[in-house]
Amino acid sequence: MHDQEVTPLVPREGWHVMHLFYHVDHSQWAIYSDDEKRQAKTRLTELVHEIRTTPDTHLLIFSIATSKADIGFMLLTPDLQMANAFEKQLSLSLGPEILSPTYSYLSQTESSEYTTTREQYIADTLIREKGLSESSEEYENGLKEFDERMAHYLKHRLYPVLPDWPVICFYPMSKRRNGADNWYSLDYEERRQLMAGHAKVGRRYSGRILQLITGSTGLDEYEWGVTLLAKDTIDIKAIVYEMRFDEVTARYGEFGDFYIGMQLPLDVLFRRVCL
Repeated sequence: MHDQEVTPLVPREGWHVMHLFYHVDHSQWAIYSDDEKRQAKTRLTELVHEIRTTPDTHLLIFSIATSKADIGFMLLTPDLQMANAFEKQLSLSLGPEILSPTYSYLSQTESSEYTTTREQYIADTLIREKGLSESSEEYENGLKEFDERMAHYLKHRLYPVLPDWPVICFYPMSKRRNGADNWYSLDYEERRQLMAGHAKVGRRYSGRILQLITGSTGLDEYEWGVTLLAKDTIDIKAIVYEMRFDEVTARYGEFGDFYIGMQLPLDVLFRRVCL
């Protein structure tokens, strides 16, 4: 659905990400006839199909667990022009006064500047920690395994395919810039060491939590958006709590509101939000 009159806005790497949250105006919905309600739900269903069949584009749909919002969408697509068009269509899909935006967040998928480089892995792990010789078979196998693991990791960070796990949590965050607790006054190596410890906590939740960190510096109020997918809310609660004790969070973390939702098929979502 590219508009031929505008130039696509596709980043050099990664995708644009929109988190969109809406309230349903049930007083306006009640005015609709049964036929108008069916037509409205058909319009949204067809739009969701169009979005999900667009190349390199993903749309997660969820019911929000509290009164902060009723419906949430997470849209991932390369072109900001296309993301903008889809966002406007989603807002109006059920009618001009049915979905009222309550919160939104714009970010981009990105790789981390603290990701272990090939040179760091060779020096820190293969040579210093494991004591391997560069001519050994173990060294070659270790390097090959690292390259494969990092290629998979970077592809997930930049071009993720998110599972249909039922629980989704979203919150924005920034690093503190106050006095002695100014993250940006630390040198790179100190920040890298702190982030390495932070990442170890996350790895303990592998298989229970899928985490996607998207960058929003210059794009929205905070510096990152954090999306957590899980099968059990207790894992969301546990990982966020455990990370509070990590120095990166304890000294330098600033957080926005948390949104908890449940991914649902569209027909179930309609019933859940009483449409």
